[in-house]
Amino acid sequence: MAEASKLKAWISAARLRTLPLSISGILVGSAFGYLKLEYNLQKEILSPFYQHILKDIIEMGNRFNIWIPILALITTLGFQVLSNFANDYGDGVKGTDNEDRIGPMRALQSGIISPKEMKRGMIITAILTLISAILLIYVSLGIDRLLISLFFLALGIAAIWAAIKYTVGDNAYGYRGLGDVFVFIFFGPVSVLGIFYLITKTVIFSIFLPSITIGLLSVAVLNLNNMRDIESDKKAGKNTIVVKMGLAKAKMLHIAFVSIAFISTISFFFVRYSDELWNRKIESPSIIIFLPLLAFIPLFVHLLKVKRTKSPALLDPELKKVALSTFFFAILCVVSVWILA
Repeated sequence: MAEASKLKAWISAARLRTLPLSISGILVGSAFGYLKLEYNLQKEILSPFYQHILKDIIEMGNRFNIWIPILALITTLGFQVLSNFANDYGDGVKGTDNEDRIGPMRALQSGIISPKEMKRGMIITAILTLISAILLIYVSLGIDRLLISLFFLALGIAAIWAAIKYTVGDNAYGYRGLGDVFVFIFFGPVSVLGIFYLITKTVIFSIFLPSITIGLLSVAVLNLNNMRDIESDKKAGKNTIVVKMGLAKAKMLHIAFVSIAFISTISFFFVRYSDELWNRKIESPSIIIFLPLLAFIPLFVHLLKVKRTKSPALLDPELKKVALSTFFFAILCVVSVWILA
C-alpha cells in the first residue's frame, strides 16, 4: 500500500496535465518543418533545370527524419517533468506550498516524498533528459556541424538550468517575477524555431509568428496559475508579476497575451495563404490553412470568464482550458499540414 501511495505521489509530482502544453511547440515546429521540406520538393520538381528526378525525390522524401520530432518530444517531456519536480521541491522547502495554496496538494507538501528523494528524482530526470537532448542533436546535425551542435547543446543545458532554478535556490527567478520571460523563451521561440531548424536546417522569418503564439499562450497559463495563487504567493514572498502589479492589471495583461497570440497566429496564416497563392501558383488556396484558428474560440470564451471572475480561487479550472486549447491549436496545425502537404 505504501509503495502504491509513493508511486501515485511521483505521478502527481510529474503533473501529467502540464505535458500536452509542453509539447505544443514541438508539434507546431515539426508540422511546418515538414511542410517546408514538401515545398522544397515541389519547387525542385517544377524547376526546368531539374535532373535525376527519381533519385532526388527519394532523397527529399528521406530528408524528413521522423526520429528528430520523436526525440524532441521525449526531450521536451523530460524538461517539463524536471521542471515540475523542481517546482515541487523548491516551493516545498521554501514553505510556499502550504494550507493557503488553492491548487492540488504537492508531493513534498503531503510528506509522502521527502526532499532528499525529490532531489534524487530531479538528478535522474536531468541526466536522462540530457542524454535524450544529445541524441537529438546527433541524429539531426551529426558531427559535421560542430558549432551549431554545441549551440543546441548549450540550449539544452540552459533549459535544464531554467527548469531547476525556477523555484530552487536562494536566487530562484520565479520568485523575482522572471518566470514569464523564461516560459515565453523556452516554450515559444526555442521550442518552435529549434525543432524547425533541426528538421529543415534553416529558419524562415514567418516561423517566428507561431513561436510567439505558443510562447504567449504558455505564459498565459503561468499567469493564470499566478493569479490563482496571488494571496499565498504574497505571504510566501514569491514576487510574481501578478503579485507586483495586482489582480486587476494581471487580468488586463492576460487578455493582452491571448489577443497578441491571436494576432500573431492570423498574421502567420495570411502569410501562408499568400505563399500558396504566389509561390506555388495556386489560384484558390484551401481555407484549411486557417483551420488552427478554431482553437481560439474556447480561448475567447475563457477571456470573458477571467474578466468576470472576482475570486482568484475560481480561476483554477481555467488553467486546463488554456493549456488544452494551446495543445488543440498544435494538433490542428499538424492536421492542416497533413491535409495540404
